[in-house]
Amino acid sequence: MSMTTMDVPVEIRKEAEYVIGVMAERVSAIDVERIRKAYLLASKAHENQKRNSGEPYIIHPIAVARIVAKEFELDANAVIAAFLHDVVEDTETTIEDVRSEFGDDVAFLVDVVTKRSKTQDGQSKQVENFRQILDSVHYDIRALMIKLADRLHNMRTLDSMKPDKQMKIAGETDFFYAPLANRLGLYYVKSELENLSFRYRCPRDYASIEKLLEEDRRNTSEDVSHFTDAIQKALIGRGINARTEVRYRKPYAIWRDMQNEGVDFQHVEFKHYIRVIYTPAEGWGEKDTSLHIYAVLTDHYKERPGSVANYIDSPKENGYQSFHVKLLGRPGCWEELHISSERMLRNSRLGCIAKSNEESMRQWLGKLMTMLKEMAEQHDTYGFMEGVTSYFYNEDIFVLTPKGRMVLLPKGASALDFAFELHTEIGMHAQYARINGKLCSVKTELHRGDCVEIGTNDAVSPDPDWQDFVKTYKASRYLRNLFKNSRDEKYERCPLCRPLPGDEVVGFVKDDGKTVLHTRFCPEAIKLASENGDSIVEVSFDSEKQKLYPVRIDIVAIDRYHLLHDIMHCLVGQLGLSMQNLTTVLNDQIVRCTIDFGVHSADELAKALKSISEIENVDEVQRLK
Repeated sequence: MSMTTMDVPVEIRKEAEYVIGVMAERVSAIDVERIRKAYLLASKAHENQKRNSGEPYIIHPIAVARIVAKEFELDANAVIAAFLHDVVEDTETTIEDVRSEFGDDVAFLVDVVTKRSKTQDGQSKQVENFRQILDSVHYDIRALMIKLADRLHNMRTLDSMKPDKQMKIAGETDFFYAPLANRLGLYYVKSELENLSFRYRCPRDYASIEKLLEEDRRNTSEDVSHFTDAIQKALIGRGINARTEVRYRKPYAIWRDMQNEGVDFQHVEFKHYIRVIYTPAEGWGEKDTSLHIYAVLTDHYKERPGSVANYIDSPKENGYQSFHVKLLGRPGCWEELHISSERMLRNSRLGCIAKSNEESMRQWLGKLMTMLKEMAEQHDTYGFMEGVTSYFYNEDIFVLTPKGRMVLLPKGASALDFAFELHTEIGMHAQYARINGKLCSVKTELHRGDCVEIGTNDAVSPDPDWQDFVKTYKASRYLRNLFKNSRDEKYERCPLCRPLPGDEVVGFVKDDGKTVLHTRFCPEAIKLASENGDSIVEVSFDSEKQKLYPVRIDIVAIDRYHLLHDIMHCLVGQLGLSMQNLTTVLNDQIVRCTIDFGVHSADELAKALKSISEIENVDEVQRLK
């Protein structure tokens, strides 16, 4: 196969040469020529192809190779495979052509990231693609890294896609690729993928939060700058070589906190955090230096009680290390600080690629391969994605048996998950739990360090609602199989997100032909988009004059005379809405009020929330899901 310099625009050739130049600093001259040869082959193979944006297709392989070379710092063969990752799938080039030119290793990597035209076991092409990628991990991690680079560039250039295609790709990203990046320790990749997915799934929410974040940055930048200057002055005064940087959180991270904590934007804490980055002095270890910096800073600033998190001695499962603390910086405002060495910062960027993270990655990959083998043996096609993503959860917790055995569970796991993890029979007959000696329901959520004992009774059997209280693949698979014939799926609105007319919605066609409506931020919609994006349909969900949709809101206010009267007058008298239920609790002059009523549309609900928020002494008002 002959290869010559193609007639491509100068700007594109410069991008390719940049990638080659990056690699020239750390690989041999022979490998540099192999990388150049791969670029020329890709350029020739894709020469008549265009992206959806109308640009030459070769821009994409070059961008993926740049991420693999510069951001991931992978080896020559991985960069070669990145240049060639689409040639077998989209051109006449065969995998044997690749093998002949570049060897078995490159051919393996290209083959793994090439989508299959056929599926097995009735799986969707998307699920088969995920399975194919994960099956490669028994060899090495580079195939996953190339696929992540491919997805990262596709998300960075998603503007040119149609809305339904954007939802499909964004759903896959949020459900599979972003959690995968997190588990591989690639925090920056995970954060960018989540944020880009949110931007295309929920454009209105994204734009709103982005605007609020920019206003917050403008309002606080001067005070934050004074605080970081004072930190540096204090450290320099004690002879510590460190620098600071302010990291502003992305809209998705803020939105997630708003949903998880049930608060509005103004009540989300820590819209940014401050890094203190140091190089240990000669004779000083990283832990000693981190504690020294902590001691200096707490001499100058008040520490928030219980805010220390020592990830140096106890790294996260993805290898992340740092020392976290919250200090009273600006008047009345806590600031979150991450104290890290330059090495920790680099490892946080490179994740599993960094040498010091290899052991934790091997352990995790071993567990993943065991689970995949178990799925294959049981032909568990239905639960494949649920099982896989249960291993990609954001954070792990360790809990203990009474004899001190450590059990690893996903954050949010219950005592039921713990019981099934010990043994299926224990889970089947779990009657109660003792958590740190206290008698609790088996549905109780566990926390890091809990000591858990499960009480069993042969007369006890699982209830259908147990499925709502488990997180692990093992527990959910057993309960799903047990109750699969008793599911009631005859609905038109998703019962999880309960969309209203006027919401940004997406529809999914079920096997029986019915279309189920979801809001675009619904976790179930994201999962469905990642597993079966071809079932997505455009829908128009308009309000009907006579149809009311039940909603529940939560109000937090400072007590005063006639407060409840004003709230009821606002809803019933001014807005003409009918209340079905009202509950109020007064505690130390703080009122919490929950109201059930019906609305015709999302706009009507938004108007109600806005009107209530303007009532004197009302501090927060949120819709409850």
